[in-house]
Amino acid sequence: MEHISVMLETTVSMLNITGDGIYVDGTLGRAGHSSEILKRLTTGHLYSFDIDQQAIDESREKLERINNNFTLIKANYADMQDELNSRSIYQVDGVLLDIGVSSPQFDDPDRGFSYRYDSRLDMRMDQSQSLDAYKVVNEYSYSDLVRILYRYGEEPFAKQIARKIEARRLQKPIETTGELVEVIKSALPERVKSKAGHPAKQTFQALRIEVNHELENLERGLQGALNLLKPGGRLAVISFHSLEDEIVKQIFKSNSQPPLIDKRIPLRAEEIPEAEFILVNKKPILASNEELSENHRSHSAKLRVIERRKAV
Repeated sequence: MEHISVMLETTVSMLNITGDGIYVDGTLGRAGHSSEILKRLTTGHLYSFDIDQQAIDESREKLERINNNFTLIKANYADMQDELNSRSIYQVDGVLLDIGVSSPQFDDPDRGFSYRYDSRLDMRMDQSQSLDAYKVVNEYSYSDLVRILYRYGEEPFAKQIARKIEARRLQKPIETTGELVEVIKSALPERVKSKAGHPAKQTFQALRIEVNHELENLERGLQGALNLLKPGGRLAVISFHSLEDEIVKQIFKSNSQPPLIDKRIPLRAEEIPEAEFILVNKKPILASNEELSENHRSHSAKLRVIERRKAV
């Protein structure tokens, strides 16, 4: 099944792309957004990041069929500023971030992201890193398991699940997603298991976020992207759950507020400093009804866009 990029046309159009501009796709995936950006470039250049080598390998040929005005970088988007600076790129016209795991990662049983397949616990976006879901489940302390299940999974039964994991791994390591699902189910009351939605969803989300340091990387990536934007440049971010969206919302809010000035200091109107950035949309943009009917992933997506204020 071909991966469908969420809010593709809307997001790319919000970047106000010019043919000679420099753009960054911090989350290449299967090059859905990168392809659309590249189609709009003439003398400009696109830098696309991903830590998944498979994503880079599968995207390269697709992009080459459009043109060669791109560079693929195997690195986390959290490091985009350092990576681009090392290539003598200090300002860009736009950055796009499509946060979260791509569908091909979920759909590949060998990657261990999904509770729909019974496979080894993994969940690494970057398969060269050492920390994986197996280590978290089998080596983290009870208190650390509770912490990540509460914080990253917003799981109300975090303590019960952590206790069951702790008890099961004393007998033997929990090696597969299927074994973990069994443990999770054993910790939950029947009334919870009978509800709509998979009972392991929140735990798997928490483990994925922990393994890939997703929220810390999001904060670093957002700040790096804001630092790179030239005047008039835009950052567009698609998030898929409340933890991500809240981070984007708060960082955008803090950067779009003017510095605090002591009201006792007499200033003329033209002397009052303005915020460095402007919110392009104060409320998140949601997928259209048409897209909602065609792409299930779009149901939880929220798009926020911010722009560096143009020089006067």
